[in-house]
Amino acid sequence: MVDVGGKPITAREAVARGQVRMGIETLRLITEGKVAKGDVLAAARIAGIMAAKRTHEMIPLCHSLPLTFAGIEFDLREEDGVGVVTIEVTARTSARTGVEMEALTAVSVAALTIYDMCKGVDRAMQITDVRLARKSGGQSGELSLE
Repeated sequence: MVDVGGKPITAREAVARGQVRMGIETLRLITEGKVAKGDVLAAARIAGIMAAKRTHEMIPLCHSLPLTFAGIEFDLREEDGVGVVTIEVTARTSARTGVEMEALTAVSVAALTIYDMCKGVDRAMQITDVRLARKSGGQSGELSLE
């Protein structure tokens, strides 16, 4: 594990994104709240936040961070005849190391939850484009990959 003890505590933020691509009918079922397992987006939101809080338990050598915020937003749309759920996670902390892994883990687990809840109606779903969009704080300052 990297020693971050000498680094200053600073406000840090990371935004990560990912997508779940699916059939139009699957997107309609999510939108109308008709997926048999329940409210897909509510479950994915809770799962993602829980994952952000426990990232250090899943990623070897990842520091445990005191999150001050973890928020998840979803954008549902049809794109070229395909249903797309875009997941965006914002994670914040005041710590000695960044919060990118927490944001990326939250996106991944939220996407997996959507897949799990909808796999009974659409086994061809794809989880794509999980990535860091931007970060701020610490010695390296601002980074935008958008």
